[in-house]
Amino acid sequence: MSHRLLEICAYNIQSCNAAYQAGASRIELCSSPAEGGVTPGYGIVKHVIDTIAITAYIMVRPRGGNFVYDQEELHIMHADIRQLKSMGCPGVVVGPLTADGRVNADELKRMTELAYPMQVTFHKAFDRVAEPFVALEQIIAAGCHRILTSGLASTATEGTNVLQQLIQKAGDRIIIMPGGGVRSSNIRQLADATGAVELHSSAILPGTTDNTSDIGEIKRLVEGLSAIPKG
Repeated sequence: MSHRLLEICAYNIQSCNAAYQAGASRIELCSSPAEGGVTPGYGIVKHVIDTIAITAYIMVRPRGGNFVYDQEELHIMHADIRQLKSMGCPGVVVGPLTADGRVNADELKRMTELAYPMQVTFHKAFDRVAEPFVALEQIIAAGCHRILTSGLASTATEGTNVLQQLIQKAGDRIIIMPGGGVRSSNIRQLADATGAVELHSSAILPGTTDNTSDIGEIKRLVEGLSAIPKG
């Protein structure tokens, strides 16, 4: 292993700039943190792509709540994916499920085909699935590049054991990216314990209310990952 990567969840342009300035590798751009993140407006997407030299993957989620989408919502998501691809976005973030807690495999395949050649991340909807190792194989088969997950627990630290198992099962077929409660105080321990090569954090400090990533915390996260011996 030669390099570990930090992705920052960014809800506004200030977080995007902080991620870039602090040395993060990538951002997941979304809006509406109160809803857990939904598709951002095209204005901020274009501004980030045009002005900030950082890789940006864009959330494609038409609303908050569950991840079971009707046909109109799926149509909207397809249109968003097409538009984002036409804008030159390098990646999108999706996560369609079925009502019985499974990956909507047919729909996910459709989305990855529409997105190509963009990268596709399956987001934390994964933590709602009934059978994670079945879901893992479905997501791989659909052509996704990574899964963002806390190991079906409230935080990635609590889900360490499942994350370890997922990473072992995935091998080099897909990236398992721990996220959820990842902070500078635990990122090195989490990376060591799981073997993860990519990790995800909002870098929003406890007690803050503006949902803006803290540049100092991002720097500490980056330093924590870079301090892990290369092997």
